[in-house]
Amino acid sequence: MHVFEGGDGDEPPAGLVQAADGNFYGLTLFGGKPDCQMGLDPPGCGTVFRITRTGGFTTIHKFDGSDGALPFGGLMQATDKNLYGATDFGGTDSVGTIFSIGPDGNLTTLHDFDGGDGDVPVGSLVQSTNGILYGATEGGGQFSCAFGPQCGTVFSLDMGLGPFVTFALATGKVGQTGPILGQGFTGTTSVSLNGTPATFTVKSDTFIEATVPAGATTGYVTVNTPSGTLTSNVPFHVIQ
Repeated sequence: MHVFEGGDGDEPPAGLVQAADGNFYGLTLFGGKPDCQMGLDPPGCGTVFRITRTGGFTTIHKFDGSDGALPFGGLMQATDKNLYGATDFGGTDSVGTIFSIGPDGNLTTLHDFDGGDGDVPVGSLVQSTNGILYGATEGGGQFSCAFGPQCGTVFSLDMGLGPFVTFALATGKVGQTGPILGQGFTGTTSVSLNGTPATFTVKSDTFIEATVPAGATTGYVTVNTPSGTLTSNVPFHVIQ
């Protein structure tokens, strides 16, 4: 579908993510701006790209070092529809950044690591059902630990995104029971799939079992709790 040539990116390190717009997004570790060297071979500090299901390719951002360099993990799409990721290096202290980027390529640096709070973030970020983003760094943090000067950190990033529900199974048939995950489920009064009421059992404050109701169609799951209505972050697909 696409062959990288350096200027549009070099060495994509992780898988792609399909965003809500139906397109796929990913990162490359190197390539992009040739003047972003940082002692790298090949040159370039990495890119963010979009590719359509028919192979239409666009580089939507080229890192320049100040906004990050060498994004080694992947992207994830949060409930605000923005894509989030991290770079291993670059930023104010050259030890990595957390960033968000819209499908239009508008990138915002959300955090510059300084070593004390982490150094070289690895892997992709994840969003908990409480709305908060979480990740980990390879180094930094405690300056004296059993395995060397710095042992890494686990971090959270609160973007003010609201809680939501998700499910362990992305698809199901009518009559099939599956788990819904979230929080604040105690006292739940109703569960529905794309507007069709579903039978359910509250197993714990974070776990509900619900049955795909007759007549249900693919759509979002809503859970009415004492503290408000929670909606799934992605549609549940009803299969025949």
